[in-house]
Amino acid sequence: MFFAACVSLSLVVPLLALVPVPIWTQPEQVHLSYPGEPGSMVVTWTTFSKAESKVEYGLLGGRLFEMTVGGKYTLFVDSGEEKRKMFIHRVTLTDLKPAAVYVYHCGSDDGWSDVFSFTALNDSTSFSPRFALYGDLGNENPQSLARLQKETQLGMYDVILHIGDFAYDMHEDNARIGDEFMRQIQSIAAYVPYMTSPGNHESTYWNLGSAHIVSISTEVYFYLEFGLELLFKQYEWLKKDLEEANKPENRAARPWIITMGHRPMYCSDDDQDDCTKFDSYVRLGRNDTKPPAPGLEDLFYRHGVDLELWAHEHTYERLWPVYGDKVYNGSKEQPYQNPKAPVHIITGSAGCREKTDLFNPNPRDWSAFRSTDYGYTRMQVVNTSHIYLEQVSDDQYGNVIDSIWVVKEKHGSSAWS
Repeated sequence: MFFAACVSLSLVVPLLALVPVPIWTQPEQVHLSYPGEPGSMVVTWTTFSKAESKVEYGLLGGRLFEMTVGGKYTLFVDSGEEKRKMFIHRVTLTDLKPAAVYVYHCGSDDGWSDVFSFTALNDSTSFSPRFALYGDLGNENPQSLARLQKETQLGMYDVILHIGDFAYDMHEDNARIGDEFMRQIQSIAAYVPYMTSPGNHESTYWNLGSAHIVSISTEVYFYLEFGLELLFKQYEWLKKDLEEANKPENRAARPWIITMGHRPMYCSDDDQDDCTKFDSYVRLGRNDTKPPAPGLEDLFYRHGVDLELWAHEHTYERLWPVYGDKVYNGSKEQPYQNPKAPVHIITGSAGCREKTDLFNPNPRDWSAFRSTDYGYTRMQVVNTSHIYLEQVSDDQYGNVIDSIWVVKEKHGSSAWS
């Protein structure tokens, strides 16, 4: 018996030695982003072993994968206990034909993604881009996700703006929650640029059509342990960007200035948060720092920011044009036609494990419309004078429950006069 067992083991051991160690070179978590350069698109994906970074692509209707572009990967080591390693691949496609449809896949000869398609962004200032806007979307209770997936694949959007708080939370379970979330949104993000701003559960700018869109971090006002210099650096960067955007030739080409940041300056939720419990740090700054930290409301007002997009509060709220806690409507009959202050939209009810919030029963005068339905916002920058916004209720099977036109014959700080 002992001899037979030894013989059996001697036969098995060589076979075990031939079994390869798993190599995780299959691309996943594919997503697009717009780097801000006309005719370009960045493709990003993840593997869990080293592999080449390539995108093969071609025009829809042409020869499949007739063009190939290489890129680079970076090693990311999660800060959790397991120190999980993953490789983040980035490839930039250039010289894309405006508004042309491309078919692509990404990876290497060690593994290729599914086949996806995207429409190259139009670099014309007369382009009327269509957006889906939301924040606070998790992979647990992501109620609006299925509708957003379908609408994206139907070609309803040119860009997605995710205004902070992803996955809930990206770092949990040694970043496996983040991995799963990125797999979930691949069915959106692999088809259109998926642009983000930081949230509290985890800066850039770009031009699109007649709009200059600025993404900011509001978290620099709350996580001072990471360095007060981050707050001041962002403020100075933002000030310079807005000054550049307001040069006459730039404001003439792209008159709309739109900001997106996670925590709002104003809100009427009943959750004892920053903008409900006390005056928002983001709006007025902080006096408990040395030196005092400047807020953003005056900066945005001085530079004629037209529209401010926020999330964080798990509700939808539309404000009347507001500055300094006071309403400055264009007129009683047409409040959003030539408004005398920026327009604020809070859209943080896409769906997450924290559910939706409740509202304060006694809102301030600047609160125009409120909803606790799960949902998201659509926006179209129609032309240099008109922006259309509407709120979709997922609870009401995709019905539009609120809509406005923001109409401006003049842009810039002089529009407030």
